[in-house]
Amino acid sequence: MRILVTGANGFIGRNLCTVIAEKPGFEVLPVTRETTPEQLAGAVRACDAVVHLAGVNRPRNEAEFEPGNVGSTASLCTLLQAEGKDVPVIYSSSSQAAEDNPYGRSKRAAESVLLSHSAQSGANVAIYRLPNVFGKWCKPDYNSVVATFCHRLARGQEIRIDDPGKALRLVHVDDVVHAWLEYLDSPAKGVTWPAVQPEYATTVGELAERIRAYDAVRRTLVVERVGNGLERALYSTYVSYLPPSSFSYPVPKYGDERGVFVEMLKTHESGQFSYFTAHPGVTRGGHYHHTKTEKFLVLKGRARYRFRDLATGQSVQIDSTGNEPMVVETIPGWSHDITNIGDDELIVMLWANEIFDRSKPDTISRPL
Repeated sequence: MRILVTGANGFIGRNLCTVIAEKPGFEVLPVTRETTPEQLAGAVRACDAVVHLAGVNRPRNEAEFEPGNVGSTASLCTLLQAEGKDVPVIYSSSSQAAEDNPYGRSKRAAESVLLSHSAQSGANVAIYRLPNVFGKWCKPDYNSVVATFCHRLARGQEIRIDDPGKALRLVHVDDVVHAWLEYLDSPAKGVTWPAVQPEYATTVGELAERIRAYDAVRRTLVVERVGNGLERALYSTYVSYLPPSSFSYPVPKYGDERGVFVEMLKTHESGQFSYFTAHPGVTRGGHYHHTKTEKFLVLKGRARYRFRDLATGQSVQIDSTGNEPMVVETIPGWSHDITNIGDDELIVMLWANEIFDRSKPDTISRPL
């Protein structure tokens, strides 16, 4: 399928074209401001579908809305009809098309052009009245509060909030692209008005609070809940705005004659991740916990774990190497230690089910 994409080098267009290019059997026919009329006509002749993203939303004056949104849509439809192309058309409209402002009126008028095009040509047309779209590659300090907040906070800059309670409706660009490709796979008949799902509801103040928390992770090491929904998409977006100078950051390292201990990541409710090293012959641990439990994974070297049950005196010994990955768990009520029984440095990854609290360490010395 050859998909003509107008506004191909814009925020949504760039994301859409990237995904299309990943799919076998699909080809992007990009149209930008640099595309000549002859090139546009050739793309129209060759296309199997159209995604119309080109338009104007932040003009120097309001008079640009009419040619930028309505005129460009009319010209595209004229070309399609002149070439006898009744291919499916997706139009990126705006939720503001329901509003009585110059931008909204121009988007509504462009929708009307497409309604007429469908009636005259029989083409299937999907009009998406998108709310605020966010994601990677969106231009900051333009028309996206998400992009502006992410860009500024990722650089340690101030953000301005006039009304923290102002409501926001958001959709992620990946979900937009997925919805459009799903539509093109099986276009609905006639003119339809699909909505991109999921749509997220938040406020400007809540948005700023979330992004500030993402920014703080590098200092506190405590990561937010970023695995699902808005948090997943928003965290990914924030990270995409980090400058190359911030692609890395230091974490605490504690060292002594035994080796080093390095904390990597902490969570609110699921513990923390770290690693430690031990020189040959060195034993670490020699303590027990009442509630805390840990998982150890040898990444390099040879380790011997020893356990003793405080209640019964039962002993257990487990050997592990980095060549045969195996998780060893510490058990509440069992004293335990780990010894480097190899000739090289021992490196062990460690997960604990809670963040270490120096005021309540739950770590009681009991050498084996």
